[in-house]
Formats: sequence, structure tokens, C-alpha cells
Amino acid sequence: MRKHYLYILTCSDGSLYTGYTTDPRRRLSEHRRGVGSKYTRGRLPVELSYLERAGSRSAALKREFALKRLSRREKLALVKSFAKQKGDSPR
Repeated sequence: MRKHYLYILTCSDGSLYTGYTTDPRRRLSEHRRGVGSKYTRGRLPVELSYLERAGSRSAALKREFALKRLSRREKLALVKSFAKQKGDSPR
């Protein structure tokens, strides 16, 4: 069974990009090479700031939609909590 993930990237200009993937390592590599997303291509480098696993593709896409509707402040709170879990300090 395929795994599904939501992620938030922090771009070089401080903006946040939210996406969905089945392979976070591959997708992050694509973003860093400027492949796939026009938004991040012009805002390199990017850093993975948040990662969340979803139970199904449907759940992942619904959650992606919900994450994209969050305010910047709410997204930054998610990023901060993720950084604490990893033992990092958020930017």
C-alpha cells in the first residue's frame, strides 16, 4: 500500500509552499532541482519545514486543501511544532 504525505517547504524568500506526495525524498529533490513547481523554482533554495503522513490519497488531498487554506501564522505554528518534534529550531 502506498504512503501519502503532506509537506510544507520554506522558500528562500521566506514564503511557504504546501504540497502532497507519495515520496517525500524524491519530491524534495525535485523541488531543489527546480523541477515540477514553478512557484518554488523561482524561490530556491527550499527547506522541508513540515511533513505529515495521511492514511489514504483521499485523506491526503483533503488535508492538503485544508493546509493551503490556513493562514501564514497557522502554518508557522505547524512548522514550529514539527521542528520541536525533530529537535530543530524553526527559521
